[in-house]
Formats: sequence, structure tokens, C-alpha cells
Amino acid sequence: MDVSVSVLGALTALIVAIVLILRKVPPAYGMMIGALAGGIVGGIGLVDSVNLMMDGAKGMIPAVLRILAAGVLAGVLIESGGAKTIAETLVRKVGETRALFALAFATMVLTAVGVFIDVAVITVAPIALAIAQRADLSRMAILLAMIGGGKAGNIMSPNPNAISAAEAFNIPLTSMMMAGIVPALIGLFVTYMIAKRLSNKGTKIAAQESVDNGEQQLPSFLAAMMAPITAIALLSLRPLAGWVIDPIIALPVGGLVGALCMGRIKQINQYAISGLGKMTGVAVMLLGTGTLAGIISNSQLKNVIIDSLASSGLPAYLLAPISGALMSLATASTTAGTAVASSVFGSTIMELGVASLGAAAMIHAGATVFDHMPHGSFFHATGGSVNMAMKERLRLIPYETLIGLVLAIVSTLVFGVFGWFL
Repeated sequence: MDVSVSVLGALTALIVAIVLILRKVPPAYGMMIGALAGGIVGGIGLVDSVNLMMDGAKGMIPAVLRILAAGVLAGVLIESGGAKTIAETLVRKVGETRALFALAFATMVLTAVGVFIDVAVITVAPIALAIAQRADLSRMAILLAMIGGGKAGNIMSPNPNAISAAEAFNIPLTSMMMAGIVPALIGLFVTYMIAKRLSNKGTKIAAQESVDNGEQQLPSFLAAMMAPITAIALLSLRPLAGWVIDPIIALPVGGLVGALCMGRIKQINQYAISGLGKMTGVAVMLLGTGTLAGIISNSQLKNVIIDSLASSGLPAYLLAPISGALMSLATASTTAGTAVASSVFGSTIMELGVASLGAAAMIHAGATVFDHMPHGSFFHATGGSVNMAMKERLRLIPYETLIGLVLAIVSTLVFGVFGWFL
């Protein structure tokens, strides 16, 4: 459409969306209302505003379908007990003498193989509480270890955020995942160093908090790993052999193989229903995100940002991590932040000479900088997993932001400064 929203309109869209999300309006509705308000204030009228919102939402449909398909893999890993097996095995192998590293590493691996970051933290939390009580570690230290590990795993996973970035830049999902490996490994060690410094800060774990919640018949580690191994192997056929297996096929097939190897194939429908339930909220949020992106991408705001960047003398590639960080601040979500930044700024960043993989990787890493803000569900879900009071949870925000900044800076160095491409 040949219409342009004013800068005031685009800012109105963002501000209204943020205020509504802060007031606990569902993010999808908040972004839709913000988009509509922004279009009207931006001078394009009601009809054109709705048309731009529709166009933006249409652009999200391929990513939404792939995310819904990923629900089979996530459902199998979580409901079968496979995710818990993976976490417990990794913590045991690393050892309690390096407890904080073990917790960060286990959460990173869980997130990297396709478990949502908040679900990964919740899965590892009972193990973390038991270890913290025995080793006299603080609540802040164990939660930061899990969150940092989850952030690291999130940028090299087949999770919705990676799918939305890969779709927006038309690159293989495996390339998107591999682009996060170097920043993630550095982020993991930075997480461990920061968590160690918090070992005696904040409240400690009481004995009654570290009780395990019942016994579940868990599968073996190898059987549990077959689900993500199969999915990643199928996705890898595209770069390795030129055979294109779309995530909409590879991810559910991985879940099916995993259920079969764990002897749980009869429960596959139950797992799929659970996984679909977990993905539905993300899919709906992405459609709302698309409406907001439709308004902002057809506004003069991005031109103002680009002009400001050019006049400052800073390199063009910085637009990628900065846009990812700003959009994650607005939405308090890695997925929504990545999706909005990719849709709004993706084509412009590539026009400025940044390769598609580098642009996607830097936006993706940038979206981890502020994805933990209090107006998002991640903040509350992770705090609740270790029974943390609101005041103490707020104290953790600067440390989470620092870890996100490390991921974004390393990704920018790799793909922006040095120009390394896979």
C-alpha cells in the first residue's frame, strides 16, 4: 500500500501498546489496539490503518504455522518427562561442585533443543532449589544462572523467536541456530561468573522449599534426546545435502520419533494437544505483533532512526541489534521483539549492505537484552519458579540485561565488525 504513517503515529502505536501491556491487557490485543491508534493518529484513517494491520498479520502466517508445528516437539519433551531427564542428567554429569554452571548449562541445552525458555527454567527450578539448599546458594544466584543459560540457549534453538527471524529473512532455520552458537557459549560463561558473585546476595532457600514434587516415570537420556536430534538432523539436510525439509515437517517428526523411542507413542495425541496449547498463545501474540509491525514498517519512524544513525557516524549494522533491543523493550518478549524488528527493519538493514544471516542473528541476539522486563510473562513465571518476592525479582533485572547485552555485543562483533558468516 502506498500510504505512510507519521512519526507521531508510529510512536503512538508503540506507546499505547506498551501502556496496555503494562496494564495486563493481553499482548496481542495491546499491540492491535496500539496499531489502530497509531494509524489513526498517523493520519491514514481507519480503513487504511486496518488494511496495513491485515497486511502485517499476513506476513506472520508462515512463521505461525511453523510455530504451531513445533508444538508437537515441545509437547513431547515436556509432557513425557524428557526435558526433566535431560536437565537432571546434565546437572548430575557436571556435578554439584559447579552447581551454578550446571544449572546454566542444563537450562541452555533444554532451551536449545526446543523447550520454551520459561518452561525450561520452570523444569530446572526444582533441581536448582534442592542444590541451592544443600550448597547454601542464594535464590538470586540460581535464578540468574537458569535465566542466563536460557537466554544463551534461546538464540540457538528451533524456538518461535528463531523461526520468526529465519522466516523474515528467508534463511534456513539451522543457519539461524548456528549463528547463535558463539554468542551463546560466551554468554554461558559470563552468566556463570555473574551468578557466582550473587551466591550470597539475597534470600536463601529453606529446607521445605527443596522438596521434589512427586515421582514420574522418566525416560532414559538417550531416548529423550532422540526428539531434538531427529528434528535438527532433518533440518540439517538442507545445508548438508540440499534436501529442503521444512520446519513444519521436521519439528513434528522429531517429536514423533522421540515419543516412539521413549515408548510413549500411545500418548502422542495428548502430547500434541499440550504442545499446541503452549504454542497457541505465542501464535496469537505473533499475529498481534504483525498488526503493529504493519503500521511501523509503513511509517516514517524507521527513516528517522536510520537518519539519526547515519548522522551519528555509527556503522549501519548497529541498526540490527539496537532495533531488536528496542522492540524487546516494548514487548517484553524475545519472540515479539525479534518479529517486529525483523519485519520493520529487516529489508532496510539489508539495503544498507548487511547480509541477511548477520542481520537476523544480530536482531535475534538484541531481542534478548530486555525480554525479561516486568510487563512480560517471563518475568513473573521465572520469579514464581523459585518462590522469589517481587522486590528481589526486580533486583535481578540489571544482571539479566547485562547477559543480554553480552549476547548482543558478541553477535555484533561476529557478524557486524568481523563479518563472519556460516
